Amino acid sequence: MGFHQATGLRSVRIGIAVLSAAAIATVAPTGTVHAAPALPANFLWGVASSGFQSEGSPGGRPASNWTVPKKDVTPIGRSIDFRHRYRSDIALAQGLGAKVYRVGVEWARVQPSPTRFDEGEWAYYEDMVGAIVAAGMRPMVTIDHWVYPLWMMRKGGWANPNSARLWMNYARRVVDRLSKFNPLWVTFNEPVMNTLQQVQRGEISPAALPLMRDRMVDVHARIYRYIHRVQPGAKVTSNSAYLPAAEPLIDAELTDQFMRHADFVGVDNYYSFSLGQTRGALAGAQRLLSGSLQEAMPELPIDADGIYYVLRYNARRYPGKPIYIVETGMPTRDGKPRTDGYRRGDHLADVVYWVQRARADGIPVFGLNYWSLTDNYEWGSYTPRFGLYTVNALRDGSLRRIPTDAVPVYRRIIARGGVGPTYRPTRPAVSCSVVDPLASCIQPVR
Repeated sequence: MGFHQATGLRSVRIGIAVLSAAAIATVAPTGTVHAAPALPANFLWGVASSGFQSEGSPGGRPASNWTVPKKDVTPIGRSIDFRHRYRSDIALAQGLGAKVYRVGVEWARVQPSPTRFDEGEWAYYEDMVGAIVAAGMRPMVTIDHWVYPLWMMRKGGWANPNSARLWMNYARRVVDRLSKFNPLWVTFNEPVMNTLQQVQRGEISPAALPLMRDRMVDVHARIYRYIHRVQPGAKVTSNSAYLPAAEPLIDAELTDQFMRHADFVGVDNYYSFSLGQTRGALAGAQRLLSGSLQEAMPELPIDADGIYYVLRYNARRYPGKPIYIVETGMPTRDGKPRTDGYRRGDHLADVVYWVQRARADGIPVFGLNYWSLTDNYEWGSYTPRFGLYTVNALRDGSLRRIPTDAVPVYRRIIARGGVGPTYRPTRPAVSCSVVDPLASCIQPVR
């Protein structure tokens, strides 16, 4: 996942500095609120999940970098047990009318040792992805979502000179097994956040980061070419976590390299800051600086119109490439109401409104995945909840999927191709969003 899963404090400090500086003139969005034309019939409405976060790892198996006990990290256990409940969860997505279901393959499951691949685990993934197709949806398959076999990490992880060879050996097999289902492909989930996670967890040294990044870029290009050989006409990307204020620096350093071998721009967006939200931004930052990312997630400011600026920024940076919102959503604390009063259903509808506005303005967005279909394990904690269906993984042994207010909202949105011509956002557009500071002040969305 994105900024809600892991972030560098440096990026947060940059965001706060930009907020506090107010070095650019504020131009408040004013004037007539425009209707948002419906999205085309072929727009890809989706839901998202990952392998490890939803499948669980009871008893610490399969052994990976995320099953090694860490201080102040809640063990994943069985999570929401997607491993054994995938058919019913796929049915929930089908009931929404979703057209895309994003899932991930966990390397540690299919290759438990350097010399052995597990046929039973491959059969599980083939059956699960096949069930998505049988339900009338297109799979979006993530090859690498931050979780690595423990044996690979004990060999040095990405610092190992053989890491690229090991990764390609695994990734080619994923493609060979699953390309028959004609999926959309994500090679690496949020590469920048992947590197920050590994440094934060002591899995790689800061000095080895350039090696890790270069090797990831290299194998991304190689598996991109391999996918197109095996699956002609495939659509491949690597989704990036959009970090307010810091994004141009991140793109210049890494994302631009990934986009050289991508059929579309994959972007994740959750948080947004504006000059009018300095107080909320500082409150969330204080929690981050205290070392509790999970506690900070539900407090960080969110503006639905931030997605418009994210889309416009990417359309300008990568002209000619279509854009897919691989992840977007909203966190709550243990499923309780947010302190800012934003309801999940209202936020979802507001986001979709701004996506429709972006499309009407010529921005080539062609799909959106809601993160996530169900609550799951948020990289060390079950406190942040992002699901359309809430699941109390720690206290409810039955792991019931309980619909939130956003379920009927998303169902209606998908059925009508958007929020409808009379819909108006529940909250006004903000002034000078730090999602794209200069452009949002000079050219605010109205």
